[in-house]
Amino acid sequence: MSRLPRATLGGRGSRDSVFTRGPAEVYRGDAQGYRCPVDLEECVASLEDCCEETHEIGNLLREGTQDLPRMTRILENQLVFALAPSSTLEKYKKDLIDEVEPAVMELVDKAQAGLQMVEKREKALEIKLEAAQNRPALTRQTTAAQKLEQRRLAALTKQRERLEEELRSLEKEVVALERAALKP
Repeated sequence: MSRLPRATLGGRGSRDSVFTRGPAEVYRGDAQGYRCPVDLEECVASLEDCCEETHEIGNLLREGTQDLPRMTRILENQLVFALAPSSTLEKYKKDLIDEVEPAVMELVDKAQAGLQMVEKREKALEIKLEAAQNRPALTRQTTAAQKLEQRRLAALTKQRERLEEELRSLEKEVVALERAALKP
C-alpha cells in the first residue's frame, strides 16, 4: 500500500506516543530543545503503515489457509481396484509378448554374435602370443627381404580377419532374412 496521508486512512486518529507531532514542537525530554526532523517523522509514519499492512496481510493469509487440513483430506488420492476377466488379461499378455519378443530375440542374437567375436579374438591373441613366445628373437641384422615378408604377412592376416568379419555379417543377414521369410 502506498503511503497515504493520515486523514485518509479511515478516520483513524494518531497514536499516543512519547514523541510529539509536528515540526515546531520540541521534545520534552530534551533539555536543549532539539526539534525532530520532518524526514524522521515521515519515516516513522511509513514504518507504521508498513507494520499495519503486514498485520493485515497476515490476517488475510490466516483466513485463506485455515481450511487447508479439510481440503487436504478431501483431495487425497484414493486407490481404486478394477477387476478384469482373465481372458482380457491373457489377450493383453499375448499382445505384449508379440510386441516385445522380436526385439528381445534380436538383442539375444547380437549378444551371441558379439560373444563369438570376442572368443575368436581371444583365440587369435592366444595364437599370436604362442607364436611370439616360440619365435626366436629377431636380430638387428634382419634383411630387408625378411622385413618386407613380415609386413606382407601382417597385411594378409589383417585382410583375412576383415574378410572373416564380412563373412560373419553376411551370415547374420542371411539368418535374419530366413527368419523374416518364415514368419507370416
